Amino acid sequence: MAQPDHPDPASDPSLLGHPHIRVDGLDKVRGGALYASDRRFPNRAHAALVTSAIPRGRVSGIATEAATALSGVLGIFTHRDFAGAIQPVKHLMAGGYANSSHLPLGSDRIAHAGQIVALVVAETVETAQAAAARVEVRYEPEAYAATLDAPGAEPVRLADLKEKHRDPRRGDADAALFAAPHRVSALYRTPVQHHNPMELFTTTCLWEGERLTVHEPTRYVGALQHGLAEQLGLDARNVRVVSGPIGGHFGAKLALSQHTALVALAARRLGRPVSLVPTRRQCFTIANYRPETRHEIHLGADRAGRFTALVHEADMAASRFDPFAMEGTDVTASLYACPAIRTEERAVRLDRNTPGPMRAPPEVPYLFALESAVDEMAGLLGLDPIELRRRNDTDTDPVSGKPFTTRPLLRCFEAGAEAFDWGRRRAGPERDGPWRVGLGCASAVRPVKISPAAMRVAIAPDGAVAVETAHHEIGNGVTTLLAMGAADWLGVPVASVTVRLGDTDLPPAGLSGGSSTTTSLMNALDQACRGLRERLAAAAAAEGGVLAGCDPAGVRLAGGALSAPDGRAVALGRAVAGVNPAGIETVAEFLPDGVGPESLAAVKAGHIALSAGGAALSWAFGAQFAEVRVHEETGEIRVARLTGAFAAGRVLNPLTARSQLTGGMIWGLGSALLEETVVDRGTYPNADLSEYLVATAADAPPVIEAILVRDDDAGVNALGIKGLGELGIIGVNAAIANALHHATGRRLRRLPIRCEDLL
Repeated sequence: MAQPDHPDPASDPSLLGHPHIRVDGLDKVRGGALYASDRRFPNRAHAALVTSAIPRGRVSGIATEAATALSGVLGIFTHRDFAGAIQPVKHLMAGGYANSSHLPLGSDRIAHAGQIVALVVAETVETAQAAAARVEVRYEPEAYAATLDAPGAEPVRLADLKEKHRDPRRGDADAALFAAPHRVSALYRTPVQHHNPMELFTTTCLWEGERLTVHEPTRYVGALQHGLAEQLGLDARNVRVVSGPIGGHFGAKLALSQHTALVALAARRLGRPVSLVPTRRQCFTIANYRPETRHEIHLGADRAGRFTALVHEADMAASRFDPFAMEGTDVTASLYACPAIRTEERAVRLDRNTPGPMRAPPEVPYLFALESAVDEMAGLLGLDPIELRRRNDTDTDPVSGKPFTTRPLLRCFEAGAEAFDWGRRRAGPERDGPWRVGLGCASAVRPVKISPAAMRVAIAPDGAVAVETAHHEIGNGVTTLLAMGAADWLGVPVASVTVRLGDTDLPPAGLSGGSSTTTSLMNALDQACRGLRERLAAAAAAEGGVLAGCDPAGVRLAGGALSAPDGRAVALGRAVAGVNPAGIETVAEFLPDGVGPESLAAVKAGHIALSAGGAALSWAFGAQFAEVRVHEETGEIRVARLTGAFAAGRVLNPLTARSQLTGGMIWGLGSALLEETVVDRGTYPNADLSEYLVATAADAPPVIEAILVRDDDAGVNALGIKGLGELGIIGVNAAIANALHHATGRRLRRLPIRCEDLL
């Protein structure tokens, strides 16, 4: 059953659950929103980077005379200036703070191409860039390995690399596979892909005595604050990080970046603010990216189409110096009923910069492999792909035996199939003149994540409400959701609510990632608003209060007034003034169920404290459908339609939810057909928007639809929210690849798929 777009206001007068335009939308389209690099400071200097041209070796010499000869150059800093000035910190995912544990300008060693080897500071951006181009660096190159199959690449089992990693297993999968009457065995590959946000990875640092302020777009202000303090030997209370709205990250802008400490040191030595806007090419190597992956899938089924064995072995690229790898077989092993499962994941250490999360980090590559293999099995058995999934649906995790809090996967397929007209699909492709038309589908699943968070909510005597937390607005609409929630739960108009985010001076919250933002923050807001309501009701009902003598439990807050059960009412502002003429506030410290106070302490210290439930599995689900047209003479590929049906718990704003989901689906199209970072001699030669292909409006299909499927999940958290930011991209690449097979009869197992692959 699809979730209605517009609930009946007569039966549901609340704001949450109804479409609402973004409260920050006008500022963004009018240019009023202040992004990090928009901020101007008196006497600001400008920095530019010099980066390594080789993938491994050492710097044997640096000549700066030609650069310093330019008028306006203030300083050129290399490892000779900063070695020992920056202390090492661990990777964020290894209990530290950074997107890479490699020490910036720590020595003359080169660990990857594009590594920072010098920072130039000048009076203007143009002078800094011109001087950086004149810095001459000499190298002593060494042998390197930059691809999965290169000599010197070092495969390491994740179980040996990461202490808490476990490869999901059940039964004897190899014996079950050998005995299976039907088997699919195939190798699937996905490429390197880079974030290319409109807003680059900028930094501005300024000192006021011993206090450092950093203006930088980041998805975790707390990690940047504490990590930078550790790098520079500062008290974290003397480091303030301001992010403001973020112009795109979806995994990039992870936490503490490679360049921030360098800019901070330059600002301190020069005694003035310093700002850095790196080039897009440099952003490919100073930040993280989606690593290439390789998946060997063996799937066995009986004659009735029920899976009897699953083997999933995966390799993914990693750097030499970080134990970071995005494992994903915990999802593929638990998606379908299967009595025998064996998985193994390996990180392949290479001479490259450290990869990192990219929207739906493991699910996008891992489910491309599994959902392609499931489609291959459907063809082998002569079954409709949805019917095969129906026969292998399960209410419990086949590995752990845990139940799902809800499992609406098949309802997603039913709603999507009806909207997509899947029933017209036949064994062979349709024809439309020279075009072959194919239809494909795939599952989308995403485990729910939630984090502790602190939230301050204040009410002024005039009824104005302030909501504050050190989380981030990445363009997903969380500012609007927080305003809607506060308005609903405190009985005020949305226009009376001001939301402040992205500043370490605010109550701490976790990182923006894992589709956990709405799940975490809205539960924290609910707790804070509930505390304020109870405080107001108790004060109003107390002796001498504005509603003295009534039962506090019966006091209601709506329409800007407190109402007693006996019909008495008082304006909200008067009730607030009765408690404190200056207004009242509360700070709620939200802890998810089953999580101890040490998790909140971790968030306060800038660490990750995401949890994924306990006694049951909580997942968001979806079904992706694609109609693809292939020209039989040229191999040209056109995606004519994308339909997705998604069940992600309680949807608070259908307008922004659909925006996220359709945006993710278009990005999934890019994952299938366009996006690939080329690795050549250890470098990324297509590190720009001219040759790195991203999906544009012209690439989007003429018909794209995101359907919201009702998913009432009382077990996931108090508000029934699952988060859907990453769900939209998952499975799209497999649905398109499966549609291409339906259209052409060719099974393509390597992404991205290009027209030359079909000729």
